[in-house]
Amino acid sequence: MTRERKRVAWVTGGGTGIGEAGAIALAGDGWTVVVSGRRKDALDQVVARIKKDGGDAEAVPLDVSKAADVQKAADQIVAKYGRIDLLVNSAGVNVPKRHWADMELEGWNQLVDINLNGVLYCMRAVLPAMRKQKDGCIINVASWAGRHVSKMPGPAYTTTKHAVLALTHSFNMDECVNGLRACCLSPGEVATPILKLRPVVPSEEEQAKMLQPEDLGRTIAFVASMPPRVCMNEILISPTHNRGFIQTPTSRD
Repeated sequence: MTRERKRVAWVTGGGTGIGEAGAIALAGDGWTVVVSGRRKDALDQVVARIKKDGGDAEAVPLDVSKAADVQKAADQIVAKYGRIDLLVNSAGVNVPKRHWADMELEGWNQLVDINLNGVLYCMRAVLPAMRKQKDGCIINVASWAGRHVSKMPGPAYTTTKHAVLALTHSFNMDECVNGLRACCLSPGEVATPILKLRPVVPSEEEQAKMLQPEDLGRTIAFVASMPPRVCMNEILISPTHNRGFIQTPTSRD
């Protein structure tokens, strides 16, 4: 893919955290970026920042758990730009009541709808355009919890992120013949707003040692910069100070 042809990236969860950082990094590399998320005000702020730095971006508000809305958003992007070269599935949530002792079905269903179904809906929505192009890349932001089971994230989050990993590899098995490729990006702890939903929120000192959103933004841009012949099937990335490797009291989870 050359810089002479404007590349179009669609980033879900693009209003905060990893999605925002990915959108900013991609725009810095010359991509036209469409950011989606449920909060229009947050999306508008990201778009304004990108445009202030000379980039090209727009906001398309979206709840990824609604399949029809996802398809409508994808169609809107293709109608305007004629293509979608990159999809970054970064929309994701967790809930405070996340352990077997207090988990609720409402919370479970919310995580499945957003963390798993939303990823599938977006992948499915971009397929026609990417197949027509015979070129396209998808980056699914999963989690360290998608590779390593631990108590802290809870069963719903852990299950959905494991499923995203399987979904990504399954996609590559079927769509490699069409020139398409997907990467499962699985970060350890990242200092993003989702940490506020933990039963015990990590301290500022602890968060400073975690991966930062811009670290993942650079990783997303790196994967996206690879030529079409390269498939980065999976990236597992963690803080050097990995709390999962360190014995900590359960109360700190």
